[in-house]
Amino acid sequence: MTSSLFRRKPIVTEPREGEHVLARTLSWPHLMALGVGAIVGTGILTLIGVGADKAGPAVIVSFAVAGLICACAALAYAEMATVIPASGSAYTYSYVVIGELVAWIIGWSLILEYTLVVSAVAVGWSGYAAPLLGQWAGVPMALMQGPELGGIVNLPAIAIIGVVAGMLMLGTRESATVNAILVLVKIAALIVFVAVTFPYFDATNFEPFSPYGFPKSLGPDGVERGVMAAAAIIFFAFYGFDAIATAAEETRNPDRDLKIGIVGSMVACVVIYMAVAAAAIGAISYTRFADSPEPLALILRELGQPLAAQYLAASAVIALPTVILAFFYGQSRIFFTMARDGMLPASLAKVSSRGTPVRITLFTAAIVAVLAGIVPLGELAALANAGTLAAFSAVALCMLILRRRAPDTPRPFRTPAPWLVGGVAILGCAYLFFSLPTQTQLWFGIWNVAGLAVYFLYGRQRAIAAG
Repeated sequence: MTSSLFRRKPIVTEPREGEHVLARTLSWPHLMALGVGAIVGTGILTLIGVGADKAGPAVIVSFAVAGLICACAALAYAEMATVIPASGSAYTYSYVVIGELVAWIIGWSLILEYTLVVSAVAVGWSGYAAPLLGQWAGVPMALMQGPELGGIVNLPAIAIIGVVAGMLMLGTRESATVNAILVLVKIAALIVFVAVTFPYFDATNFEPFSPYGFPKSLGPDGVERGVMAAAAIIFFAFYGFDAIATAAEETRNPDRDLKIGIVGSMVACVVIYMAVAAAAIGAISYTRFADSPEPLALILRELGQPLAAQYLAASAVIALPTVILAFFYGQSRIFFTMARDGMLPASLAKVSSRGTPVRITLFTAAIVAVLAGIVPLGELAALANAGTLAAFSAVALCMLILRRRAPDTPRPFRTPAPWLVGGVAILGCAYLFFSLPTQTQLWFGIWNVAGLAVYFLYGRQRAIAAG
């Protein structure tokens, strides 16, 4: 029994006879857009206020810390994605390198991450769209808000999930092209924000720079603050490049395109985030936008730039679906790979004539739509960070194990200083995990206990049979 728990999956870069195959339609520009679309979203539009509330002007350091850890994880992902160019991302790498039980835990964590992110962003998008629907179409607010806000069901959130699901079923290349166009809209809005706020830059807004210190600490008001407490939340704003790794089987030239997409999107987003954070804090005192749900739009209004604020809000409505698309895509591919491995019902792994997994996309849409439509997410959204930190640590560990176990394996992309980069990724993710709220850590433990129950009662025997 013990040996089967750590049974490793062989490295397979070509599908076996009779296996369901995804169509190879993506190139590196599509992957870059997928990564940037996932990374640049609700995080930078909202979390800069939450981060400033926890760290003050030193939130810039929080962005740098979270960005450094994510960059190290991105390098590990780039190497593993070119060594094992198969769908499934961290789940597949763990299965090949460490074993089945760890792979299940990581796959279960990725399901948690993607489900919560897609649901949370859909609800966030609904917050922008609901007033427009109420004003233009006369839709009752009870049908545009979940029970947590006194409504019945959040129809806009369900609707946007349906639209994105339809795009993915239409074809991966077609949805990736639309995604690339919307990403340009989003980047243009952030460039406008930096350009408008730059003339108002005042260095005195950075004093005192770090009022709450570096490590996580509990303030007199009962709120956990500090640079690392902010970094643990801001981390949400950086991940998304891992969705690129789930596209390995649908990439035309994975040896070249995966490394460009993963590393390129991460570098671009670190530059964008640092510029936006510096411009925001330099424009007005952080206390005026700390913990605001729309900090960038608030800053523009405070500066007497209402048109720029409206443009930013409109761009969010247009472009936030790129985040939903990227994470929805990633989640459906994780489900697809686990189903193909026997961990989930094998019938879900069938693909259409266009090479897209229609059944698993519909299955994913149903789960996410229920969460977005009627379930209050509240603080559980922080669970997405916990799941991601577990996955990032696993990928870095897989890279180091494979370097020792199979040093001569061809590596189209080789992570520089792998033991340093891998160590920073693993230890950094562990530190950020313990910087998360205690309640989040507890819920993550409960989620994984439930996952182990599903594995031993269902997934294990079927995975053995499928293998």
